[in-house]
Amino acid sequence: MGRAFEFRKGRKMKRWSAMAKAFTRIGKDIVMAVKEGGPNPEANSRLRAVIQNSKAANMPKENVERAIKKATDKDTANYKEVLFEGYAPHGIALLVETATDNNNRTVANVRSFFNKCNGTMGTQGSVEFMFDHTCNFRIPAEGLDPEELELELIDFGAEEVFEDEDGILIYAPFASFGTIQKELENRGLEILSSGFERIPQITKKLTEAEMADVEKLIEKLEEDDDVMNVYHTMEEA
Repeated sequence: MGRAFEFRKGRKMKRWSAMAKAFTRIGKDIVMAVKEGGPNPEANSRLRAVIQNSKAANMPKENVERAIKKATDKDTANYKEVLFEGYAPHGIALLVETATDNNNRTVANVRSFFNKCNGTMGTQGSVEFMFDHTCNFRIPAEGLDPEELELELIDFGAEEVFEDEDGILIYAPFASFGTIQKELENRGLEILSSGFERIPQITKKLTEAEMADVEKLIEKLEEDDDVMNVYHTMEEA
């Protein structure tokens, strides 16, 4: 198995464990998707993907419809995606993905978390190169052979295809998202969920005490409403 498999196994979606937080994130994704491509899922592939993710998170349909309707209101704040970079204690690189309607507030909050936890905010590009920006899709496994599917999807950009207890996962470079989404839809394969992740190229092993220092900063960042994802180079226990 490759790095995507090990990365997925380590995270195990633990960062999305809180349902309320997941709903908030999906709501922001809906607003950004509608603002970008309109409220019709048939004509907006990004919105279509977010709606699939809302189903995977068991988000009520009325919540989704309310978020789409709200996003079409001209007075609704438009969220901007901002990436922060830096180091946690013990030389662990961090990438912090945010979606914010108030950049000054988000910058201040993120900087304060780094400062309070003995981390260091970095400049743009200081650690991003240490991570591969990937896209992923989850589809039902029934009737499909992951190895055969991988061979068929290589031409569309797929790099890793593997099965776990929840279905088949397809990983590819970030730029291949639209191509693979279209091919899966053309094949009539149900997309259970999809998204983007940043996989560290190299990880660093820490002691339990050192890991606790890093986790303290990660937890503070993840508690912030503007923070969507936090990625790091610490080897998962």
